[in-house]
Amino acid sequence: MFKNELKEKDIEKYLRDEIKKLGGIAYKFVSPGNAGVPDRLVLLPGRWSFFVELKAPGKKTRAIQDSQIRKIRDLGFGVMIIDSKQQIDGLVREARKRLERTK
Repeated sequence: MFKNELKEKDIEKYLRDEIKKLGGIAYKFVSPGNAGVPDRLVLLPGRWSFFVELKAPGKKTRAIQDSQIRKIRDLGFGVMIIDSKQQIDGLVREARKRLERTK
């Protein structure tokens, strides 16, 4: 592994920090007996909530994760799969737009 290569935990910390800056919370999500659930439950001002599955750059979700994501989406909840800081930056831009509209 190269020194500059990002790990999943680096992306997770970046997400947590950026969500906090927006006034939100990115709870670490663990559900005993339910393998493959997304890593984080994100709650933002304005009642915007969604799950986030974090991956190292270029890594793909496993079949059990795909199954859980499908179940959550089928219930009408959002699930994002994020593997880069750039994707988080895009999420933050969208969140700021939504927050501005609710003021």
